[in-house]
Amino acid sequence: MEISTSQTIEILGTIAFAISGSFAAMQRRLDPFGVLIIAFVTSIGGGTVRDLLLGDTPVAWMRDVNYCLLILITCIATIFFKTHIKKFKVTLFLFDSLGLGLFTMLGIQKGILFGLSPGICVALGTITGCFGGVIRDTLLNTIPLIFKREIYATACILGGILYYGLIYFKIGNDLARITVIAFIFVFRIIVVKYKLTLPRFGY
Repeated sequence: MEISTSQTIEILGTIAFAISGSFAAMQRRLDPFGVLIIAFVTSIGGGTVRDLLLGDTPVAWMRDVNYCLLILITCIATIFFKTHIKKFKVTLFLFDSLGLGLFTMLGIQKGILFGLSPGICVALGTITGCFGGVIRDTLLNTIPLIFKREIYATACILGGILYYGLIYFKIGNDLARITVIAFIFVFRIIVVKYKLTLPRFGY
């Protein structure tokens, strides 16, 4: 069976966010069932919100149980290999950044499939990329990254703008998608490494 680029992106994004969610849960010392739940909501949260907004129901993971199995297998493998990975925080950050790029691109493509305007497609990409992490952090009683000074949703928005810029200049669709995913991933690493933040408003 031939797997399309979009399916590949969705599979990789699901794995990346499942690992991210698993490590976040293990950092908070949850039991295996708790780790699985956090991995699950991190992986499917953003896509579920996106599909509900689009009226595309039942949502994607309900139509294809293979994604649930993929999350389960990834979660078990992450728990098994956790003793070999010392820097939980770094691992969580890298997979979260990768998942952010992959799912942002997936959300943009879903919006295009529904014939929506570029601005709405970028918004859907941002929702798909960010809301799994929002649900994860909320369940773990942590302020979601999207609400902190750290640049998170902005990376998705810039990635979306870059995508439409590349398409405007006739760059191939597959190359444009890979470029955007890489941009968001690298951009997140750079802003965290150099502690770049958005301004904070207060009284």
